[in-house]
Amino acid sequence: MKKITQIILVLAFTFMCLFTTVYATSNETSNETSNESLKEEGATRARRLEEMKKNQLANIEDYKIKYGSDTYGVTAYVLDVVRIYSIPCVFLGIAMNAVYQYVVGLKRLDVRDKGFNGMIAIVTMGVVCQILPIVFAIVVTRDGN
Repeated sequence: MKKITQIILVLAFTFMCLFTTVYATSNETSNETSNESLKEEGATRARRLEEMKKNQLANIEDYKIKYGSDTYGVTAYVLDVVRIYSIPCVFLGIAMNAVYQYVVGLKRLDVRDKGFNGMIAIVTMGVVCQILPIVFAIVVTRDGN
């Protein structure tokens, strides 16, 4: 069990190091130019966030118009977001439970069962997250007719 936690910690540290942006400047640059570039970068990020916010609000409004109700529109939007983000979560859950079943489970049978049961639960939740928006759309559109 200690080796698994050590491996997980090493992987987490490696990912943090790989995905961290480091900005290096030479000694010849002044603080004013670096401060200006940081301000420009901050303004650019703020503009991008503002655009993303406007796009998401527009998407929510489209769903509200499509379903004819604020409640149904927001629910449909949330279900769509859950549908999109459930796919990578399912893959991660399957990978983690496969480690429990096939790596750790070779030594301990109770952990092997935990991995198998976890995989079944993750796949079930993935299927539910993929089917629920379709069922919601069918029920709401049939209710409106």
